[in-house]
Amino acid sequence: MQEIEIHVVPFDSPVAQRLITSALADLGARYGGDGDETPVDAREFTPPHGAFLVAHLDGQPVGCGGWRSHGTDGETAELKRMYTAPQARGRGVARTVLAAIERSAREQGRKRLILECGDRQPEAIAMYTSAGYERIPNFGYYADEPGCLSFGRTL
Repeated sequence: MQEIEIHVVPFDSPVAQRLITSALADLGARYGGDGDETPVDAREFTPPHGAFLVAHLDGQPVGCGGWRSHGTDGETAELKRMYTAPQARGRGVARTVLAAIERSAREQGRKRLILECGDRQPEAIAMYTSAGYERIPNFGYYADEPGCLSFGRTL
């Protein structure tokens, strides 16, 4: 089995933007529109307020995800832009990225990780629940939209 390498990169780096574009296209195919219109600023993913990570298999970027601070207590992080390229799915990329995001957020003092997901992402829902995430009240840009599901986990 090939080793998955994780690299911290700027959110607005070319490699991150290519993966994010693919992630948004995937969401657009599932939900319509642009995929996700949540306001995001690249500076939110700069330590110590956040981080963005890219997974590589055989030297190729195949997955990504990041976290940004949420709220004012300094204890909560929000997961954003998790994605695994179709050719790398089922190989542990998403779980490896998720674990690295959790570790990064914890190292920066966050005690909880939350996320928004849609009901047309059964693979993501299964992964998050199997990783210990539980349903929480909806929050964020899509909180009042039908099909929005929010999850959280203590780190």
